[in-house]
Amino acid sequence: MKHEILPRNTDLRQRSRDMRNVPTKHERILWNSFLRGFSPRFTRQRIIGSYIADFFCHKAMLAVELDGAWHSADDAADYDQIRTEYLASMGISVLRFSNAEIDNSLTEVFGKIAETVKKRTEQEVK
Repeated sequence: MKHEILPRNTDLRQRSRDMRNVPTKHERILWNSFLRGFSPRFTRQRIIGSYIADFFCHKAMLAVELDGAWHSADDAADYDQIRTEYLASMGISVLRFSNAEIDNSLTEVFGKIAETVKKRTEQEVK
């Protein structure tokens, strides 16, 4: 995977900063219990183009998204699909987890993230 500078809509800087300063309960859980100390490094609320990824690992080109209740609305699903396609066009894979998965299957979420990072970073080495 080629690591180039990703585009950023700088108008989103303050919003991204605000989202980092006031994370959701589920973002806090995932960050503090796993991603904060994970290697390779993840960042929170990373601006990519005109979108903000909940968590992003540049080395693995992986975005991790947590979906709350509003993501089940039709227009939110359409927005998520467009966003996922945009990220994919830049070589970024997206893993999505519901808040319920964070509440009920946290160990499995950790495993899926770790497995995906490993696969994506091993591909880079080959």
